[in-house]
Amino acid sequence: MTNKSISVPAFELPTSAFLSEETRRALAENEQDQKEWGEQTAAQCQPIDTANAEDIPAIRLQQAEVFYASTLYKKLTDRYAVTVTPETLAGVYTEVFTPKEGVAAPNQDRVLLNFHGGSFTAGSRTASHQESIPIAAVGQIKVISVDYRMGPEHRYPAAIDDAQAVYNELLKTYAPENIGLYGSSSGAMLSAQLITRLIHESQPLPAAVSMSCWGAHAIDGDSNHTVTAQLGMAPLKLSDMAYFEGVDETDPRVIPGLSDELLSKFPPSLVMTSTRDFCMSSAVHTHSELVKNGVDAALHVWEGLGHIFLYDPELPESRQAYERMVNFFEKKLGQ
Repeated sequence: MTNKSISVPAFELPTSAFLSEETRRALAENEQDQKEWGEQTAAQCQPIDTANAEDIPAIRLQQAEVFYASTLYKKLTDRYAVTVTPETLAGVYTEVFTPKEGVAAPNQDRVLLNFHGGSFTAGSRTASHQESIPIAAVGQIKVISVDYRMGPEHRYPAAIDDAQAVYNELLKTYAPENIGLYGSSSGAMLSAQLITRLIHESQPLPAAVSMSCWGAHAIDGDSNHTVTAQLGMAPLKLSDMAYFEGVDETDPRVIPGLSDELLSKFPPSLVMTSTRDFCMSSAVHTHSELVKNGVDAALHVWEGLGHIFLYDPELPESRQAYERMVNFFEKKLGQ
């Protein structure tokens, strides 16, 4: 045992021996689909990081249209049949996802609120579909995804303000025990931040929260160093994100996991991640700290997969993740 830095020589990390042939094929196909989508986006859309702030909303819409024409999106919508309806709630643009087969009888008075991933700079109307479409279809439940404000044009706490506004609007129709929150990557952190805001303001909490591929803690940890090194990147920090420019990273309103008192008040929590996720350490530590503070929390880790692997519905592991999230909310909502 040591508390010192460990020097790890460069080595080749082979594909995990635990991955099935179906998973290996899906990963190869997804890599090609992602490459094609990236090339199409680069050819048709101006990069956001070089755009004027007033042009960014139009660029995000253009990026979404490119996504809807991609093979990635076709595979998603071919597998899961949902209806997507735009709706403005409390002045915030949202999209409502409902299964084409209809909402199941036990879920008529229930709703899930999704906060998409994208490092607080991307993912609106794209990653939000990848997170919401499978859950709405598999769970036969209404999902509302929030198009919250992001960087580089907006700064913390704009996203929490939007998330809270939509949540408060839902409280006019739904009992808090019938509302679930979930998100991946930055959406997981935003879920934790919203719960912290609700605790501070003594508002009713949702029945449960699911956090995938991040959590209530900072990104730092073993996986942030080992995975980013394997990808040829520097370890990531909150301060790398324009959205968090100038924040106090010792403030538990920014990083909820810094406060045991706050964590002890969290609702039942599901944490999911994977071994090649640079946010795995944050997710695992979030689960450990929640359990330490007496919260009903579960952790699921998938082998050999990367950050937000569940965006690919062709992976059997993604479908496992959808089922576990749906089962979690079925058990926790309405209690």
